[in-house]
Amino acid sequence: MRKTFQRIAGLALLAGLTAAASAAPASDTGDWPSRPVTIVVPYAPGGFADTRVRVIARKLEQKLGQPVVVENKAGAGGVVGTTFIARAKPDGYTLGTGNLAPLSVNPSLMQGIPYDAAKDLAPVILIENSPLVLSVGPNVKVDNVQELIALAKKEPGKLTFGSSGVGGAHHLSGEMFREAAHIDITHVPYKGGSLAATDLMGGHITMMFEMGYSALPAIQGKKIHPLAVTSAKRLDVLPNVPTMAEAGLPGFESYNWQGIIAPAGTPEPIIARLNRDLNDILRDPEIVKAINDTGSQAGGGTPEDFGAFIRSETAKWAKVIKEGNITMQ
Repeated sequence: MRKTFQRIAGLALLAGLTAAASAAPASDTGDWPSRPVTIVVPYAPGGFADTRVRVIARKLEQKLGQPVVVENKAGAGGVVGTTFIARAKPDGYTLGTGNLAPLSVNPSLMQGIPYDAAKDLAPVILIENSPLVLSVGPNVKVDNVQELIALAKKEPGKLTFGSSGVGGAHHLSGEMFREAAHIDITHVPYKGGSLAATDLMGGHITMMFEMGYSALPAIQGKKIHPLAVTSAKRLDVLPNVPTMAEAGLPGFESYNWQGIIAPAGTPEPIIARLNRDLNDILRDPEIVKAINDTGSQAGGGTPEDFGAFIRSETAKWAKVIKEGNITMQ
């Protein structure tokens, strides 16, 4: 375990040193931006954390009048890329996506992370909240969350929930469900959410908290049965599926979210300009529809709003991790 975290710290430190070495001298904020802006995504291309940002980037470059380049720096659960962002020169030319795991989960789950999310990064704006859908497999004969809870209490430890791995939104939502409902269910981690989703459809696991965009095709094909969504309000794409609160677990909210962040020390006028332009983009009907159609909810608000949200998420998941005695394997 210690060697693993030392390796994470070493990779992230190298990323940070590379960012510092390659950064150009800071320009006067009055002419910003006078050259291309880079948005660093701390995950691989093609996933949730990447695809939306590429659409946002195309809209943002129209606002800024300069190219906006999306660069992927994956590794160590988002730690490598997030460290790169934190160590970059705070001149407004290196931004990044701030995601659930590296900002609000990993600080409690991992040791030796080489950045302090509260001190080394500046929140710009929340881009989107993506609730999860609690679904059961085709062989599970329950119609709602309360019946699922009753079944779990009748057969302690027998019911299983799948996830994409330890510490992800799928896993932590399941752990929060376990604690909120006072039930004994067994976590089955997979090497990726799609593998868990396949086993859910095949009846090999009981349930899964799955991202809306990936769960929708199986729900529409009646291959799995949705019981609840983890948002505060129902989703437009699943209007007949209640929230977890409506299903009898008040206060139960869980999201896989992302926003835009910058290195701490980035001039306030640049943060304010980005926030204003990104709020405009998030009100664009095309963007709103694209977000809603995947079962997500558009963000927005001030940098202070996003900072407060990050802090609240950090506290919430730290409690779940502690109470569930969750550690990296």
